[in-house]
Amino acid sequence: MDFGLILLTIGVSFILAVISAPLLIPLLRRLKFGQQIRGEGPQSHQKKAGTPTMGGIVIILAFTLAFLKFSVVNTDFYVLLIATLGFGLVGFLDDYIKIVFKRSLGLTARQKLFGQLLFSGILCVLLLSEGHSTAIGIPGTGFSFDWGPWFYYPFIVVMLLAISNAVNFTDGLDGLLSGVSAIALGAYAVIAMQATSLPAAVCAAAMIGAVLGFLVFNAHPAKVFMGDTGSLGIGGAIGAIAIVTKSELLFLIIGGVFVIEMLSVVIQVISFKTRGKRVFKMSPIHHHFELSGWSEWRVVVTFWAVGLVLACIGLYLNKGL
Repeated sequence: MDFGLILLTIGVSFILAVISAPLLIPLLRRLKFGQQIRGEGPQSHQKKAGTPTMGGIVIILAFTLAFLKFSVVNTDFYVLLIATLGFGLVGFLDDYIKIVFKRSLGLTARQKLFGQLLFSGILCVLLLSEGHSTAIGIPGTGFSFDWGPWFYYPFIVVMLLAISNAVNFTDGLDGLLSGVSAIALGAYAVIAMQATSLPAAVCAAAMIGAVLGFLVFNAHPAKVFMGDTGSLGIGGAIGAIAIVTKSELLFLIIGGVFVIEMLSVVIQVISFKTRGKRVFKMSPIHHHFELSGWSEWRVVVTFWAVGLVLACIGLYLNKGL
C-alpha cells in the first residue's frame, strides 16, 4: 500500500480543517451556537460558557472531502462513509436541538438510540451483502472463532453503539478527544495498511488530519468545541474501521482510554443507584482528576500518554491476530 498516499491524505485533511475552522467559528458566534456548561461541573469550566460548539462540522467536512478524493470506492468505502456521516448526523441533530431550542439534553435517549441503530443496521446490510467474515480474532493469540451472522451482526451493532458513546464521553476537556482519537486512529491506520484495506487506511488518515487540524483551535484554551457532531462522527469512523479491518476486540486495547471513560460513567451510575454513593468525584473520569486538583492540561497530556502506550500495545498484539 502506498504510504505516501496516506501521508498526503492526512496533510490535505489537516489543511482543509485549518482553513475552514476560522471561517466557521465566527459564524457559530454570530448564530450564538455557544456551549452550555453544567453547573455541577468543575468551576473552572464556567468561563467556557458561550464558546462556540458544533465545531465537529469542520472535522466532518475535512474528513469527507479528503476521503472522497483519495479512497477507492467499494463496499468498505460505503460502510466507512455511512458510519462516519450517519453517526455525525445524529450528533449534529443533538447539538442543533440543544442550542436552537435551548434544550439541555438535545435528542431524547430513545431518539439518539434510534438514529444510531438505523445507521448500524444499514452497515450490517452492506457487510452482509459483501460476505463480510463473521469470525472474531482474539488479540495476541492467533485464535479466532466464527459466531455466524445471527450472533456477529447483533454484536457489531452493540459494538458501534458502545464505541460511539465511549468516544462521546471522552469529549470533555480542551483537546482531550482530539488528541486521544488521533492516536487511536494512527494505530488503526497502521492496522488497515497491514490488512491491505485502502478505504480503511484512507478513512483513518482523513480523520487523523481532520482532528489534528481541529486541535489547532481546540487546544487549551479552546476557541471552539466539536460537540456531539464531531465526537459521534469520530466514534462511528473508529468503530467502522475496527469492523472493516477485522480487529473488533482490539479496540478494547487501542481505544482503552475510551473504554475507561465509559466504564467510569457506568460504575458511577450503578454505584449511586444501588448504594447511594459515588465512586468518583465526578464522571467521566477525566473530571474526577480535575476535581482532585489536576490542571486541565495535565489531565489531557496524561490521557494522551496513556492512549499512546495502549495504541503501541495494540499494534504489538495485532501481530498475533
